Amino acid sequence: MSETTDVIQELLEGVALDKNYRTTALDLLEKGESRYVRDLKLNFTSTLTSEHLSTKECALLGLSTAINNTNKPLADYYTKYAEAQGATAADVAEAVGCASLLASNNIFYRFRHFTQKEKYTQIPARIRMQLMMKPVTGKEFFELMSLAISAVNGCEMCVNAHEDSLIKLGTTEERIFDAVRIASLVTATGKVVY
Repeated sequence: MSETTDVIQELLEGVALDKNYRTTALDLLEKGESRYVRDLKLNFTSTLTSEHLSTKECALLGLSTAINNTNKPLADYYTKYAEAQGATAADVAEAVGCASLLASNNIFYRFRHFTQKEKYTQIPARIRMQLMMKPVTGKEFFELMSLAISAVNGCEMCVNAHEDSLIKLGTTEERIFDAVRIASLVTATGKVVY
């Protein structure tokens, strides 16, 4: 067995998948003896902890990102990890709801931003957002999840709005940076494990 195969099996074990689980991406990395699989494994592992976020928050950010990216294996993994870190069913549901809500918001506000037409800012959005009003995970953390998902979805207007809200709430830039870092690495892992 090659070193690449060993690292792929370690990655799969880390994501709680059978060692024989395969995707086209994993097969191609293995066939090419890619050194990248070691980076991928280490990057995935780094989504589980942070100096600036609790392990529960890391898990919920991972879950929200996996749901946003429609990645079942990672959604299953981060759900179990979040529960193991003390997340309640309501916390888990809120991470899922955040991904869904931000999918609509990111498209809608990106459209407004792209068109730059005053008329579109005057027409009511008619998007229900009660989830944002009294989040069970707290206003600050819900904003953090919203920012991370907005970054993944590429909505400049939403990223700026959520980052501004977080700074006004007293969130450190390191905490913001780590949330986006985790979302980016969950997304990267999902390109190979899907």
